[in-house]
Amino acid sequence: MMQLTYDLHIHSCLSPCGDKDMTPANIAGMAAVKGLNAVALTDHNTSKNCRPFLKMAEAYGITAIPGMELCTEEEVHVVCLFPDLYAAEDFDRYVYDRMLKIPNKEHIFGEQLIMNDEDEIIGKEPNLLICNTSINFESLYDLVEERKGIMIPAHIDKNANSLLANLGFIPPESRFTCAEIKDPSMTMELKKNNPYLEHCRIIHNSDAHYLEYINEPDYTIHAKSCSVPDILQALKKIETFIDR
Repeated sequence: MMQLTYDLHIHSCLSPCGDKDMTPANIAGMAAVKGLNAVALTDHNTSKNCRPFLKMAEAYGITAIPGMELCTEEEVHVVCLFPDLYAAEDFDRYVYDRMLKIPNKEHIFGEQLIMNDEDEIIGKEPNLLICNTSINFESLYDLVEERKGIMIPAHIDKNANSLLANLGFIPPESRFTCAEIKDPSMTMELKKNNPYLEHCRIIHNSDAHYLEYINEPDYTIHAKSCSVPDILQALKKIETFIDR
């Protein structure tokens, strides 16, 4: 088993709330400087900057996981991670067809910059990416599982756009096996009030929109290797996960 430091919830300049400095190369470079082994790019409702991100991370010797932070029909944010670019881009197309098509107002929400493999701007996403989709929380598990990925309810300790804030409870039919808590000090209380979480892997990501907020190497997972499939498998199995 390998012990890997991680940050599995990071936004690039494609997210309207992401800083312009959050380019794929800058994110990979900052993760390397901070000593992270595995990082995931999870822009709002899109994976369109994952291709250059994977290339840049490889150059820095970091394991990069392609992903997305989906906003469900109920406006619950869920981190979705995939084993490869093909699966992530397939999910991206599926989500885009089910996303509200509201034109982005850059002066209010910010630019949504699409990058190429040279970390150059090649376009802008015209539709606002932070809107909810027509995909409901209950159906999301199967949609991600079909692509051999993992769904992780995001920042469940936040009072907006989280599973507990928006639904008020964890649905009894839920099947997710990993959850994200932004503030580690809230873990015990959340587990006490939501017994479902006792059977989940709890991870602590940065949800960074600025380079300086990317995680320090404070949290680790144990995986068979640093490959993306092995990391996703580690997140799904409680015996291979160390939360600290």
